[in-house]
Amino acid sequence: MMQQPPAVPAETVDWTFVIGTGCKQCGFSAQDVASTGDRLRATIPRWRESLSREDASQRPEPTVWSPVEYACHVRDTCRIFRERLELMLREADPTFANWDQDAAAVEGDYFHQAPPEVADQLAAEAEATAAAFDGVRPDQWDRPGRRSNGSLFTVKTFAIYFLHDIEHHVHDVTR
Repeated sequence: MMQQPPAVPAETVDWTFVIGTGCKQCGFSAQDVASTGDRLRATIPRWRESLSREDASQRPEPTVWSPVEYACHVRDTCRIFRERLELMLREADPTFANWDQDAAAVEGDYFHQAPPEVADQLAAEAEATAAAFDGVRPDQWDRPGRRSNGSLFTVKTFAIYFLHDIEHHVHDVTR
């Protein structure tokens, strides 16, 4: 088994700015949120391709996640965001439990995961999450929800924020 690599520095950027401005780093721009499911599904073949590479478990730098680590994060992000979306659609202005993505990476031992298994898991979670976004009715896009730090989202801004995370990480593993 590969030795545990050094810790990846914790993410400190508040990426909510992408909701209004997009992301120059990865080229993300918000489009019609009704396309969230289709855009999410479109990432699945790109993840499968990245995870089929011989170097899928290798970090490009000691403190930068490998493609499999990014894929584990995306897999879990799909699940967490689907749960939060369901909460927003079910409850009035819910507050989401905190999710420490960096702790999740260590606790889930992302570094040692098998790329083919993660590819299948990611595809299943992405498909389920895409279907959840497909099911949002036009009158539900303005329903609110809050992060544990107080950041307010609507289902619409939540979809944009979520989709950027996924597409940005595709950019991270394909550049």
